[in-house]
Amino acid sequence: PITSSGIEKGAFQGMKKLSYIRIADTNITSIPQGLPPSLTELHLDGNQITKVDSDSLSGLNNLAKLGLSYNSITTVENGSLANIPHVRELHFDNNILAQVPGGLAEHKYIQVIYLHNNKIASVDINDFCPVGYNTKKASYSGVSLFSNPVQYWEIQPSTFRCIYERSAIQLGNYK
Repeated sequence: PITSSGIEKGAFQGMKKLSYIRIADTNITSIPQGLPPSLTELHLDGNQITKVDSDSLSGLNNLAKLGLSYNSITTVENGSLANIPHVRELHFDNNILAQVPGGLAEHKYIQVIYLHNNKIASVDINDFCPVGYNTKKASYSGVSLFSNPVQYWEIQPSTFRCIYERSAIQLGNYK
């Protein structure tokens, strides 16, 4: 049973080619600090993480996939996602988020975002896509919002204007 105090800052220092870390189903309460910048995948599923603060992902410029499913995350601070500029896939499902994390619209490379089974009650027209239509951005191939209290008929169709053909948007089934 690892706890946050069990992973010292710099524990992975010197591992210049480490690309994948999975610390799942433990008791850590925050994202470990001092992770190697070479990481392309970080999976911290099934822990006790409650917050993604603006510093917790700094220095992870090569991260392409971030898994934070099955935690107790209530907040993703503004600016947090800007620290992982090349991320393509985000897993925030099965948490306690009350809103879509800020910064998705400005992110150039995110293609898949899992937000199902949270507490998201509304989705803003600019949560996923940048303002305007001719903005350089990779198109989403999947957005998962099912099992949230948001009423799908209250979401404006233009909310998903940057999601193109052969993509999936999952809504509904909130109990």
